Parts: sequence; C-alpha cells; structure tokens
Amino acid sequence: MAKPVHTMIRVRDEARSRDYYARAFGLEPADRFDFPDFTLLYLRDPSSPFELELTVNKDRTAPYDLGDGYGHLAFVVEDAAAEHARFEREGLPVTPVKTLKHGDTALATFFFATDPDGYKIEVIQKGGRFA
Repeated sequence: MAKPVHTMIRVRDEARSRDYYARAFGLEPADRFDFPDFTLLYLRDPSSPFELELTVNKDRTAPYDLGDGYGHLAFVVEDAAAEHARFEREGLPVTPVKTLKHGDTALATFFFATDPDGYKIEVIQKGGRFA
C-alpha cells in the first residue's frame, strides 16, 4: 500500500520561507540537501512523518507563476478562530474565517493563509471529516 510522504513547492528565499512555515505551522527542518544549482529543504511537524519539500533554485529572481492549476496545502488545527487571531498577531496574511455548509450540515470551518511566494494554505478546524 502506498502512503503519501511529501509535497513540493518552489520558493525563492529559503530563509523567508523557513521562517514563515516555522511561525505559521511549527514546521521544523527534517533534512537539507545543497546542490550547485538548487537546495532541497524538507520541513515537518514533529508529530507527523509527512513533509513539505521546499525547492530553492539558486538562480531564480523572478516570482514563480503559480498558474491556475495549484490548489492548496491544508493543516488541521484545534481552533480555527484562535489560530486566525495568532496569524494576525504574527502579521501573517489570512482571509476571514468561514464555515462551509452542505445544506444545514457544517462540513468545515477554515481560513486561508498565504506564504511569502503566494501559495495558499487552508487552515481547517478539527472536527467533521477532519476529526
């Protein structure tokens, strides 16, 4: 049986991205590999084996075109409103907290954060299908 191990995004500034993911989601470096033209930095939450791979192409100066195919990463939290307030205190960009309903059933309470390279990250409150 296959299991997911990581997802990769391209970032321009390793230090800025590392700081963002540490402050926003508590991700810590798990591994780092330097090559002449690029660096691979793997970040993860200590409680999870799943990793976020940051690829830093050393000659890249222009922002990446995220296009219309990228969706988002998602993190589950205990309290979306409390996390939203923390993000705002940290000066991290966020959308308002919303609740998605199907009829009268609440499916998810969430907000979106945006990392330094423009990637969207969904922050979902634990509960429902994210128990």
